[in-house]
Order: sequence, then C-alpha cells, then structure tokens
Amino acid sequence: MQAEARGFSLHTRARLGFASAAGSSDDPRRRLITQRLSGAVARELFAARDAGAGEARQMVVLARALGHAYFRDGGERAHGLQVAFSDVDFADFTIG
Repeated sequence: MQAEARGFSLHTRARLGFASAAGSSDDPRRRLITQRLSGAVARELFAARDAGAGEARQMVVLARALGHAYFRDGGERAHGLQVAFSDVDFADFTIG
C-alpha cells in the first residue's frame, strides 16, 4: 500500500487538547491541523481495522501520531505529552 510505503497527510478539524507529565494541561479546543504522518501510522491504522477495531481505537492511533508529530515535533520537545482527539468535524487523508 502506498500509505504504508510513503506515509500520508491528515487534514482535520477536531477538538484537541493535551496534558503533560508535569500535570499542566491545555483544555481541548477546536483546531485545524494538516500534518504529515509516517507509513508506520498507516500500518497501525490498517492493522487495527483488519483486527476489527472500531473508530474509537483508530482515534487513539491518530491522537498518538498527532501528539508525536505535531505537538511534540517528532519527539524533539514536550516529552510525556498525552493528546486527546475528539469531536472530529472532518478528517481528510492524502497519500504521498
């Protein structure tokens, strides 16, 4: 699959918030985000789907991926940050 080999972009408007390990938090709010995600994320999404996981499990995968790529800048900052991803208005996926 191309998404697994090349990654994909996620363009979404949803309620996103986060809490850090230190206990500080940012209350969830609507955000418009376009973020490139890796092929590993696509593989995890496809594996969850193939195992019969519902939308809630797939949202957990996307929240973790957005946390790493967008909020933690690929692991360069905000270590321990946990992202909440809910109330999705739309989510568009682009391969390549």
